[in-house]
Amino acid sequence: MFASHVATWRYGEAFMRGSSYMKPAIATLLSLLLAASPASAICAEVSPPPEKAQPAGRVRIEKRVIHSAAIAGNLLGTSPDRDVYVALPPSYDQQPGRRYPVVYALHGFSINAAKWLDELHAQAAIEAAFATGTPEMIIVFPDGSNEYGGSFYAQSQVTGNFEAFIAEELPAFIDRTYRSIPRPASRGLMGHSMGGYGAARIGMRRPGRFGALYLMSPCCLAPLGVQGLTTETVAEISTFKAPSDAVGLPFKYAGPLATSAAFSPNPAKPPLFVDLPVSETGELRPDILAKRAANAPLAIIDQHIAALRSYRAIGIDVGDQDSIVPAATHLHKNLDNYAISNRLEVYPGNHTNKVSSRFETVVLPFFGNTLSR
Repeated sequence: MFASHVATWRYGEAFMRGSSYMKPAIATLLSLLLAASPASAICAEVSPPPEKAQPAGRVRIEKRVIHSAAIAGNLLGTSPDRDVYVALPPSYDQQPGRRYPVVYALHGFSINAAKWLDELHAQAAIEAAFATGTPEMIIVFPDGSNEYGGSFYAQSQVTGNFEAFIAEELPAFIDRTYRSIPRPASRGLMGHSMGGYGAARIGMRRPGRFGALYLMSPCCLAPLGVQGLTTETVAEISTFKAPSDAVGLPFKYAGPLATSAAFSPNPAKPPLFVDLPVSETGELRPDILAKRAANAPLAIIDQHIAALRSYRAIGIDVGDQDSIVPAATHLHKNLDNYAISNRLEVYPGNHTNKVSSRFETVVLPFFGNTLSR
């Protein structure tokens, strides 16, 4: 099932093009911080539907709206009433005494949960996975979007606490509403791109909530640097009158605003409530760059080893044409250095073109074989 260059399971063993982990040489670090960021490293695109086996039964997808106390009151004005889509397996209605593991699936930047389902061809992909032997489970698709294009599943007064929403409020709702198996060993967390970052971040910071992690082309593993910001772009951003002015804008505006709202928020700086890593006169802001680096998994992994050891399995994948390959490889090697069980697959593809088929044939079987039933 896996390509020959998959790293084997073993114990012991970019969002930013050119970004890397923290290095002692200042000149090297500054060169990394000034690197430009391709929008393709975080923006999800439509991938072709996978070829399907004959479905064993229909998956039923319900839309729920969950009020999040953790997100309420954020300064962007993002609604705390979050759309959540719940995919129920074919046997759910026929076997009322049966309980199921749950996988929480986080979408990428510039889309919402509904678009994520479309791009995954989710119903067909899930049905085909079950038809070919993947044990049945419940799959939950929460909405992590906001006015700047994405929350990064982080926590700040500006964005609201999406981290707590995903790690605490959402599982609590699912466990009291559906026939889930309400224990960490039966919960999985996965995501693509920004969602892969969210799975890594929450997995490190919220141990004891999930039993296994899968990161699909995870963005933002390394410190983000300036994300290609120029003096001209900063000046244009300074003309925005409200967060809503950023809705639907190109990545060169939305990307730095979204990550700044998540990682370097400034509640005392209306109307956008962010500190950008470049000043309006074009100077780098080391204090803001440090805040952004402090949210990079590769920069903080050494402080979260105990949390990472708690997972039954950690999967990572990335297309060989994706600029994220170096950072994903470095994450894998870091986990290996600490003897944390993990698997990396670098497969033929780019950031988005195999996501749907891999969700069906790799990610869902991974959780089917890993989560406690």
